[in-house]
Amino acid sequence: MDVKAILMGLSFSLMWSSAFATARIIVAAAPPLHSLALRFFLAGVIAILIAKLMGQTWRLTKSQWRATLIFGLCQNALYLGLNFIAMQKIEASLAAIIASTMPLLVALLGWIFLREKLRPLAVLGLLTGFFGVALIMSDRITTGVDIKGLILCVIAAVALATATLTMRGASGGGNLLMVVGLQMLVGSAILSVASWLWEPWFLVPSPALFWAFTYQIFIPGLTATLLWFALVARLGAVRASSFHFLNPFFGVLIATFLLGEALHPRDIIGVAIIMLGIWAVQMARAAAQLAARTPE
Repeated sequence: MDVKAILMGLSFSLMWSSAFATARIIVAAAPPLHSLALRFFLAGVIAILIAKLMGQTWRLTKSQWRATLIFGLCQNALYLGLNFIAMQKIEASLAAIIASTMPLLVALLGWIFLREKLRPLAVLGLLTGFFGVALIMSDRITTGVDIKGLILCVIAAVALATATLTMRGASGGGNLLMVVGLQMLVGSAILSVASWLWEPWFLVPSPALFWAFTYQIFIPGLTATLLWFALVARLGAVRASSFHFLNPFFGVLIATFLLGEALHPRDIIGVAIIMLGIWAVQMARAAAQLAARTPE
């Protein structure tokens, strides 16, 4: 894995993980689905306007339209919608930890549906990373956790894994920023209907709510999503998703700093194990690339 890809992955993981702590601020002061629907609408419109100024068009390929619809449903509506609801009951750091199990789910779905092959070291790395996540989670569960919120986060992780596997169709054909904007509008439309049907309205205005909402639009919303498209195009869905293993570290760290959530001793051990898992996945990919270039 080259240096640029590593920097892209680290930046994406940091931005992505920061969304959990800022989401906790939002859902404490406003309904989660209404908030997300508005966030996606504003971010989507901004992305489309910028894309048009760059000369991009919404004349997408069939695979791009399919990926846009699936990604808008699975990531924006299901993954983020369920996580926002869950974070009314559970800590932001725990939501980030559950999300980091996504690479294992991506590998499993890729193996079942796409017949993707992983080297033994990559499999070991993914399992090691999952063990690190489980170690962190076990401490949280024993101290008491909202089971409904936990289940919603698990379902959300499966939805995110599904969305990740659709990225291949979205990464080719150009118009990348336009794709980002359109999939946000898809998520906004779905969440708008859901919010008006099932969610009560409330609002507690504050500077913290304003800045958290603005941050979510431009950093996790626009920048991180665009970076994720580019990262998957560069590395592939399974290997790019290994950077989600960093979410426990960044998620716990940001939640501790921003929200004052507790930092547990097992968190440090778990993060070290997760880093080892990422290293194994990267080494497996480097070995595969070397073997492909070496003449027999």
